[in-house]
Amino acid sequence: MNNSYFDTARTEIMPWLPERVSRLLDVGCGTGATTAAVRKERDVAWCGGIEYLPDVAAEAVPLFDRLWIGDAAIQPLEETIAPASLDLVLCLDVLEHMVDPWSMVKRFSELLGPGGRLIVSVPNIRNYRFIWRLLTRGDFRYRDFGLLDRTHLRFFVRETAIELATTGGLALTHAGSVQSLKPYEPRGILNALSFGRLDTFFAKQWLIVAEKAA
Repeated sequence: MNNSYFDTARTEIMPWLPERVSRLLDVGCGTGATTAAVRKERDVAWCGGIEYLPDVAAEAVPLFDRLWIGDAAIQPLEETIAPASLDLVLCLDVLEHMVDPWSMVKRFSELLGPGGRLIVSVPNIRNYRFIWRLLTRGDFRYRDFGLLDRTHLRFFVRETAIELATTGGLALTHAGSVQSLKPYEPRGILNALSFGRLDTFFAKQWLIVAEKAA
């Protein structure tokens, strides 16, 4: 098991947090590192988490007011979380593991209050490394982690990631690459020369932010 996958705080989401984050839900929370980072930035009164793996969830228990363990699709979230009561829902590299992520996004969207945000990250299947291996080697082998993680059930490009995040009626706020290209590296230079049009091939993951109307 790659422990850093579950222990790493996703600090790239910090610029996209709502001004008020009193109540949040972290879907696929791992050990709770990202939620802990959010709590340092905002005055969080209540936080819930969902983690599929029991051994990972055991480490997260102290950080959450309510922690659901197992498949998010079968958790009775609405018994604990009232409609329109959350300020933030995090779905960071988790929706691609779900059978029906669109239905789950609709559920999460109903739980967000006015001005609340859904922050999603998903791998970019249009990444140039994957395309190159597919075209030159016919390589579509699943692996233990990464873009072709053997537990990935769904695959997204930028446009379909946006459709996913907004399927519950939220308004798009941001859609960009999780990783920033350095301007002096070859990919950064090529992307600049293309006026950003190559970003769709260089991005490893898309970060999508969608907001509930105030």
